[in-house]
Amino acid sequence: MLDRRSFLGSAAAASIAQPLGAQALRGVPLPADDLYDTDEDGYWKALRAQFLIPADVVNLNVGTVGSSPRPVLKAIFDGFEQTEQMTQPGSEEYPIWGYGSWDQYRQPFADFAGARVEQMAILRNCTEANSYVANGFDMKAGDEVLMSDEEHGSGQMPWLLRSRRYGVVVKTFAMPRPPKDAAEILNRINDAITPRTRIIFVSHISTATGVVLPAKEITALARSKGIVSAFDGAHAPGMININLNELGCDLYTGSMHKWLFAPKGTGFLYLRDKGVMDRLWHTTVTGGYDDPARMADRYMQIGSSCIPTLMGLNVAIGFANSIGMDRIERRNRMLADYIHGEMMKRGAESWTSPDPALRGAIATVNVPPVQRMELQDWLWTNHKVRIRGGAPSKLRLATPYFLSRADIDRFLDLFDQFRKMKGA
Repeated sequence: MLDRRSFLGSAAAASIAQPLGAQALRGVPLPADDLYDTDEDGYWKALRAQFLIPADVVNLNVGTVGSSPRPVLKAIFDGFEQTEQMTQPGSEEYPIWGYGSWDQYRQPFADFAGARVEQMAILRNCTEANSYVANGFDMKAGDEVLMSDEEHGSGQMPWLLRSRRYGVVVKTFAMPRPPKDAAEILNRINDAITPRTRIIFVSHISTATGVVLPAKEITALARSKGIVSAFDGAHAPGMININLNELGCDLYTGSMHKWLFAPKGTGFLYLRDKGVMDRLWHTTVTGGYDDPARMADRYMQIGSSCIPTLMGLNVAIGFANSIGMDRIERRNRMLADYIHGEMMKRGAESWTSPDPALRGAIATVNVPPVQRMELQDWLWTNHKVRIRGGAPSKLRLATPYFLSRADIDRFLDLFDQFRKMKGA
């Protein structure tokens, strides 16, 4: 039972949430496609209005989490309204996900990512998918997995757990900081391979530095030596064009809630062919997991989940397709190149490659003696600008397409102000 204070707190929360929900459901027209040709800045400004992020907030941290635009939110809200009526036509149909193949949600993302539907499992996040990969292969004590020293915890920790339990060796190579070209990365991987290397597991785009690794070439190197190739693609979908079958890798994991702006709780596992699927043991199982005819669908048999989230995912894919991934990638890269160049003028040390081909929409710079956490808190608390990075002085600056140069200039001016204030 709620006491008066709890009730008033709940009522206050409802009064705050209600206008936001109404605003999200209220349609804001998408920009006409021909506006891009006549007024490109106006086109991106009109797309900015699709996001609920207040006009005075600058989000340079899409690398952690994106913001779903209005059409995606509407699809989620409508999905809950539809499914929670419990009027599904079949007597065994319910608003949960866990036993069907749900091709209507797998197919759009498979098309978007350059895969076939039978190769794609939609999961809840990249961490879950990475755990499937780390837990799935038969390996003996002393067998090695090779990864970079820039892997995210959700890619690294599943392997470290397996190492502690079963003696699998986690071997790392040092990423060049920054890499001058793709060959420098490939050479370091090649030099770290031993006769005991069974899997190469690396990020497609480094979460630490934003470097876009040469995935196709890494895959070819692995295949030439009979090694499984697996990529953590948490940052790739929605940031750059991806075609998984063209890459040729054996496995690829990722998230849709960052750069694709899909609902939180959407991730995926791609498996190249039946030979890979037949070798990968499951981590979470329920009925249907052991039917080989179901292909990648077997890895989605994880029990109940959330259909409205998948409805939102489909709309997020349609939203990106309506803009065009070529436009999105070009815009993302242009903004990253701009902020990177401006930080170089300010004496920053680049941890992102000087080669624009190895940089997507994340520019990472080192700015000693500025303390990253102090700057991060000051920017957000006082000026509503979000950044992220690492101790002590690393800044990771993510540039989604809806940002303007004025947004970036605002951050740059504040960075200059902070340095002056600290006498740095």
